[in-house]
Amino acid sequence: MSESPTTRLSLLVRLRDAHDRLAWEQFVGLYAPLVYGFARKKGLQDADAADIAQDVLTSVAQQMRQWEFDPQRGSFRGWLFTIARNRLRNWLASPARRINGSGADDHQATLQSQPDAVPDEADWDADYARRVFHWAADQVREQVSDQTWRAFELTAVTSRPGPEVAAELDMTVGAVYLARSRVMAKLKHLVQSVGDE
Repeated sequence: MSESPTTRLSLLVRLRDAHDRLAWEQFVGLYAPLVYGFARKKGLQDADAADIAQDVLTSVAQQMRQWEFDPQRGSFRGWLFTIARNRLRNWLASPARRINGSGADDHQATLQSQPDAVPDEADWDADYARRVFHWAADQVREQVSDQTWRAFELTAVTSRPGPEVAAELDMTVGAVYLARSRVMAKLKHLVQSVGDE
């Protein structure tokens, strides 16, 4: 994917209704792993990263009723990145998280091994694009047969030749390419369905 997909405006409008369970499930399915992964990449342990993700999503839920789309102010994902970055910075800056250095070699090594506290929005966008693909793949995987998924996976993901995959899966070469094409079309449709901010 050369350009990172944006969040579909219709999903954002639906999130203004706190009782729209399907919209919130889709939102959490897309963004909770993104925020969690973001925190983990910055060196947080599993439980701390989960706390940051929960805190960010709670903040979004509280603010969605008043949220208005304004392209002049930037994208929704940029706003979410700002929330996640600020929560992470606050967490890292909290006095309970600070390491008291003594100047001893082992303390200095500990300080030097700490992750960079300044998150990068380009990494965030790349992680989002990957997260959208994985989310779509999870959805499509449930909609197709195991054999269809394997044909797609072996040809499109691992780049194995169609005739080789056909022999392994006991399919015709045409059936392998048809399965791959159908899965690709479903993936493209789902990725586009969450895009279009």
